[in-house]
Amino acid sequence: MSAVLQLPTGSANPAASLSSLWAYITPALNHIVKSSTNNTTKAPAIEVDFYAGVHSACYNYITSQTETYNASSRHDVPMSGTDLYDQLDKYFADASRELLLGAPQEDSDLIHYIIPCFNRYSLGAQSANRLLNYVNRHYVKRAVDEDKGWLTVSDVLEHVAKTAKATDTREQLGKKLREKRTDELRKWGDIDAGPEALVEAEGCAEAASPVDRIVHISALAHRRFRVEFIEPLLAVPKLKKGTKVKKKIPKSNGAGPSPAPKGRLARAVKNLLESSEIEVEEQAKLASELAKMLRKIGVRPDHPLRKKLAKTSAPY
Repeated sequence: MSAVLQLPTGSANPAASLSSLWAYITPALNHIVKSSTNNTTKAPAIEVDFYAGVHSACYNYITSQTETYNASSRHDVPMSGTDLYDQLDKYFADASRELLLGAPQEDSDLIHYIIPCFNRYSLGAQSANRLLNYVNRHYVKRAVDEDKGWLTVSDVLEHVAKTAKATDTREQLGKKLREKRTDELRKWGDIDAGPEALVEAEGCAEAASPVDRIVHISALAHRRFRVEFIEPLLAVPKLKKGTKVKKKIPKSNGAGPSPAPKGRLARAVKNLLESSEIEVEEQAKLASELAKMLRKIGVRPDHPLRKKLAKTSAPY
């Protein structure tokens, strides 16, 4: 069991610069995201004083940047908090790549590695989201207000253009924008089930967005897990030009194209579902957990692997 991380000693002002702030919060991030733990329900804790210190340091750093940003007449000055957010994005990208490097070479072992690996990472991501809530409340909210979030006006313009009328008022156009947002969220969950379901669906939608969109810290971490860890495992290997195939795949007698080569994760799922050595209940459990993970990190519902798992796993 991980010990509670203590407040570091030292008199330097952690909000003096990005390098000072990052040196101050990195031990906390490493502890809650990377340290080993036997607890499968929550990330390792940090001392209350350290927790408060991180919040205060982020507040002071972003506040000082905001004053500079507001006082500047230059258009190229980045919004306050941008550099810290970019550093966090890089942190989660590096953490995800490190986890991928530890993946087993055998496809049969891959799913048994991915599920606990992601569960631990996700607990850390959610804890980091709470720890860095000021970044969410100040930087992310402001970016979303400035149309830099997971769903932008340009994303829904086509929908609005198709349904808009010349006589539509500003309020009517706003309603159509909200309707499009609701339609997108329904792809990720039953948003009518309550506030928690709505928040969860939006987290999935955020994780599914391109990496240049500004999203909450937990979704930022999940998105990087998708991009840096899962997508390389989903990628179909490319045959080198001039490579001779030793065994040709038999033709399907006019029933369609021959099966294409599969990525590692697709092969692992196939092995799982067809294995005679794994109990049916265990297969269904693993398939369900993998399906939940793919949804949480933003793999879209129409992806072939999600469709395949949906036929096997329990609803989630």
